[in-house]
Amino acid sequence: MLKTILIGSRVYVQGTFVRRLGNGKIVVRVGKRLFEGFPVAAGTAS
Repeated sequence: MLKTILIGSRVYVQGTFVRRLGNGKIVVRVGKRLFEGFPVAAGTAS
């Protein structure tokens, strides 16, 4: 399942969902790299 996350103040990353963390962040995979950030609600990324 593809998810979009916010890392930093204006950087969005879209990748395959890996896991949810206890602090509200999620981890997504893009190729071999893992990125951690806050999930973006559908329709809010611009």
